[in-house]
Amino acid sequence: MTNKDLILVLVAEQAFIHNFNTKEDFVYEDSILFSAISNCYLPLLDMFSRLEKENVPFKLCLVLTSPLCTLLAHKSTKKKYIAWLDRIIKLGEEELARNNGNPEILENVELCLKNTKKNREDFLETWSGDLIKAFKSFADKGLLELIPTAATYSYLPHYRDLKEALHAQVDVGLHSHRSFFGETGEGFFLPYLGWTEDFDAILRSYGVNYTIVDTRSLLFSKDQPMTGIFSPVRTRKSLVIFARDYDSPDDIQGNLSDSMGDGYMNAPDYRCEPNDIGYELHNGELKGFLGTDSSRLQTGYKYWANNGTPYNLDAATAQVRIDAEDFYRKKLAKLEEAEKLLEGKENLLTCVIPARLIGDSWHEGVAWLEQVIRLAASEGKLKLALCREHIEKQFSLPKITPYPCSAEGAGYGENLLDSSNSWMTDCIRIASERMIDLTERFPTETGIKARILNLGAKEVLLAQSASWQKMVYEGNMPEYASKAFSSCIRNFNLVFDSLASNSVNTEWLCRMEKDDGIFPWLSYKVFSKKR
Repeated sequence: MTNKDLILVLVAEQAFIHNFNTKEDFVYEDSILFSAISNCYLPLLDMFSRLEKENVPFKLCLVLTSPLCTLLAHKSTKKKYIAWLDRIIKLGEEELARNNGNPEILENVELCLKNTKKNREDFLETWSGDLIKAFKSFADKGLLELIPTAATYSYLPHYRDLKEALHAQVDVGLHSHRSFFGETGEGFFLPYLGWTEDFDAILRSYGVNYTIVDTRSLLFSKDQPMTGIFSPVRTRKSLVIFARDYDSPDDIQGNLSDSMGDGYMNAPDYRCEPNDIGYELHNGELKGFLGTDSSRLQTGYKYWANNGTPYNLDAATAQVRIDAEDFYRKKLAKLEEAEKLLEGKENLLTCVIPARLIGDSWHEGVAWLEQVIRLAASEGKLKLALCREHIEKQFSLPKITPYPCSAEGAGYGENLLDSSNSWMTDCIRIASERMIDLTERFPTETGIKARILNLGAKEVLLAQSASWQKMVYEGNMPEYASKAFSSCIRNFNLVFDSLASNSVNTEWLCRMEKDDGIFPWLSYKVFSKKR
């Protein structure tokens, strides 16, 4: 029997939405990060620790984007997150009294309160408030492979003709990853798996040895590999290519194109995530939780299952086992069938899973992932592997020319460039062209002028984030996304105008440099033309 490897890649990305003002009241921007910490990152670390303690073998690939790492590492995050948890704990104690006469709901209040207190203990005592260091500790043990990605999770095919912009996203992404984790490893994760020709030359120029692409990039290639998606191949520049398993996201969330809702996370017994008391109770009942602007926020107190009945932990746990078994059997069957077609050659399957699906969107997602890992370990019919373990034959793999596509939209990222957000792309392309031009006009600046050029480069990189386009397209905080994007463009235009008039407002410059803290080491020269 040949080896059958399952590569699980979790992608944790988040728009650079922040509120670093510790004196400012709790706002919606905080809740996005803090919910992800509570529902995804801390449960994942808890799972890693438990598996390691019980000697259950596991390996996972993890993508942590630079904006997310900056948010997690910022000095204000620890203080504000604990204050947020304390507020939720106080609300939970009030909920115990409010639901005292309802045993089924009271049981769920106690469960939510217990989870919040555990998150507080884990964050402060187990991980000392440093989640970056926590993830790195598992990477140092060879249990995680941390894969760098583009600086601001930009949809790179939009800049195919602006090579300097592509180089800047790759260069800064790798540098940022190294600043957080000490090394860059072997691979590079393309945001949204967006691929177009010539990417391999750029990635190889930075010493990148592999990347992951959408299934169609291999299957639509003119020189389609005989092994399909079940074995790595290489490009003409010897960049190793892994293709994602097309079915994995749909297994979890269902096929969104036909609205069937048949994914694991939609099972009747799982907790209904939209039903949060933060949206359901009267303002007076949430007085101790709401901020001064009375914004409605998720509290984490969710008492109902998808079927409309009170949430039952035992029923949900039983469903987790069923769904983990189903996922495991599907992937094993696919690998066994591939083994027959490949005539005994080793084969693998690469499953790319957005971290939000096993955190904020699906309360039981981490428990499901743990059960999948335990099944793989106990049965021994397939093993979990890392991408870097399959590139030793890098220069002897079959060569192909990957087909240009992505995992976004219907396969071509069309949702990131439609009538709702195309104005963003027009603006950022102009700003990118101007930034490239500025590096030509000011090739060796120092002092104040270099600082303002660095600020301009940072604003361009932040504006290039495709998170803004996606939020507008999906109607997810579209006003905020438009405002954040426009702020980046406006700041860059101020930089451009200041350089044109040779007049710099140093007070404004200092304030902007301290505003968000992302890429403090950035040099504007990353946008220079490559000779």
